[in-house]
Amino acid sequence: MSEENKNRTVKVTLDRKFGVSEKPERRPRRDDDREERGGRDGRSFDRGERKFGDRKPFGDRGDRREGRFDRERRPRRDGDDRGSFGGREGRRPFGERSGNRFGDRRPRREFASAGAPIYRQRPEEQKEEVEEVLDEAALEARVAQAEASEDSNFNPPWFKRLLALTTEKGREREGRFLGEGVHVVQELVSHHRELVIGVYVTEAFNDEGLIEAINEAEIKINVLTDEQMKRLSSTVTTQGVIAVARIASKKPVYESSRSVITLVDAVQDPGNLGTLFRTSLGFGSDGMILGRGTVSPFNPKVVRGSSGTFLRVPFEFDVDLVDQINFLRSKGYTIIATDLHAKQSLRQIPQNKLRKMAFLVGNEGAGTNPYFIELADETVKIPMSSELESLNVAVAHGILSYEAAQIQEDLK
Repeated sequence: MSEENKNRTVKVTLDRKFGVSEKPERRPRRDDDREERGGRDGRSFDRGERKFGDRKPFGDRGDRREGRFDRERRPRRDGDDRGSFGGREGRRPFGERSGNRFGDRRPRREFASAGAPIYRQRPEEQKEEVEEVLDEAALEARVAQAEASEDSNFNPPWFKRLLALTTEKGREREGRFLGEGVHVVQELVSHHRELVIGVYVTEAFNDEGLIEAINEAEIKINVLTDEQMKRLSSTVTTQGVIAVARIASKKPVYESSRSVITLVDAVQDPGNLGTLFRTSLGFGSDGMILGRGTVSPFNPKVVRGSSGTFLRVPFEFDVDLVDQINFLRSKGYTIIATDLHAKQSLRQIPQNKLRKMAFLVGNEGAGTNPYFIELADETVKIPMSSELESLNVAVAHGILSYEAAQIQEDLK
C-alpha cells in the first residue's frame, strides 16, 4: 500500500453500508465530553400515532415582526395553530438571537470506523478526494445516543424522531425520508407536494424564491438551530434547508409497446445511483428496477445526487432480479447485459428486439453478476479505446441510455 493510501480506507458492505475515513486512528468525541448546554423545554409526541411532536409553524408568533416570511398567503392548519413536527413553549421570535445558543460552539467532526474493503475498486472508481461521511453503523450509534439521552433540551423528542431519519432503520420504521438542499426541496415542493410533510430551515436561510414556493404550496416552515441542522445534514456544509417527505414510488408500466427499463444489480455508491436516476429521467426511461444489495433510493446521498428527481422516475426496489428478468421476458422485453467480453454494440442487435429493452448494469467493483449475464438475451459492449478497461457504471448507463433513446426515435 502506498504512503498516499495509508490514511484512507474505504468500507463497503453488501447490506448497503458505505463509509470512509481519512484518519481511522482518530476517535470521535464522546457525548460525555460535551459541555452542559442550556436549552428550551421540549414537548413530547404521540408514540401511538408515530407522528412528530407538535411545533408552532414558522412565522406563526404573536410578537412576530414584519419581514420576508410574513406573506398574505401564509398557510394555516384548520383548528390547529401548531407545527407538524415538534414544539417548544416560550420560543423566542425568529431573528432574535440570544447568548445561549448551540451554534456558538464549533461542531465536533465525526469519522466512520475503518475497515478493509469487501471488493476491489477499479482504478477509475477510486476517488481523488474522499468525502468525510458517517457509515450506517456510526449513524445508528449517534441516533441511539440521542434516544438514550435524558437531556430534553439538547435532544427533545421531536428532534429524535427527525434524527432517526438519517438511518435506514429509522426511514423504514417511520416511512419518511429527508430531502436536503435548495434544489432538492424545490423539486419536492414543485412536483411532489402531496408527499411533503414539512420543511425545516435555519434562521439565516434567505432564499426568497423557495420560501415563496413553500408558502404557496401551503407547507409549514419550522426553524432549527444551526447545530440541529448540522446533526441532520449528510454534508459538511449545509444549505440551511431540509424537507421531510413520505416514502413512496410509482411502479413502471410494463405493458407499453415500446419501453426502456434499467435493471440495477447491487450498485452501492449512493452518488452513482442518484446519477442513474437523473440519466433515466433525462433520456425518457420508463423505469428502474433496483435489485437486492443496491443502496436504498431514499438514502440522503441518493436523493441529493439525483437533485430530488428520483421520484419522477417510476421504480421498484429491493427486488429479486432473477424473478424480475423472467417477468420482463414474459412481457416481451429483451434483456441486455453489459459485458466487457461482448462482441457487439447495442446498434448491432436486430431492431425487432429493441422495441422493449431492459438494460442490466452492475456493481461498481465486481461488475454485473455473471449469473445474470447468463440469463440475458443479449450482451453488449461500449466501443472505446484499448487504453481503458472499463467505465464507471453511471457513465456506461448514460451512454447506453442515449443510444437507446436514439434507437427508439428511429423506430417511430
